[in-house]
Amino acid sequence: MNRSYEIMFIVRPDTEEADLDKLIETFSGYVTSGGGEIKSTEKMGRRRLAYTVQKFNDGFYILMIVSSPAQLIAEIERRLRVSEPVIKYITVRTDEEEKRLAKIKKHRDSHVKRSALPQVSAEAAAATPAPAAAPAITEAPAAAAEPVAAAEPETVQA
Repeated sequence: MNRSYEIMFIVRPDTEEADLDKLIETFSGYVTSGGGEIKSTEKMGRRRLAYTVQKFNDGFYILMIVSSPAQLIAEIERRLRVSEPVIKYITVRTDEEEKRLAKIKKHRDSHVKRSALPQVSAEAAAATPAPAAAPAITEAPAAAAEPVAAAEPETVQA
């Protein structure tokens, strides 16, 4: 069963461009010969490291997105570990994240947004008959019809 992985590794900054391309081709060959598939390879360029690694302050970042079995990833990591120009590497499994994002997208698509509903124009609303209204009240209640007499304050005599 092939799973999806991101393999990022950092190569020494004193490596020549031709050697860097050869190193990428070598690791790509390991993946394809082991039964995996290279989805994409990206040279992210020379960047500064967050901290000093093997007396280097910067390096060339390479990102490979791979689909392969787990045994092959273990072999690739072993080869990255013993490779002289590679100073740091990390492998992240991404198929679980892709599955989670697909589930969220499916859930969002199943719910209809109110903004996506068709809007009824004023002309269309006027053309549709209005629901029958309740009968209008013709008589006001008697208590409300009579004016209320102003009550004068009572004076208290002692």
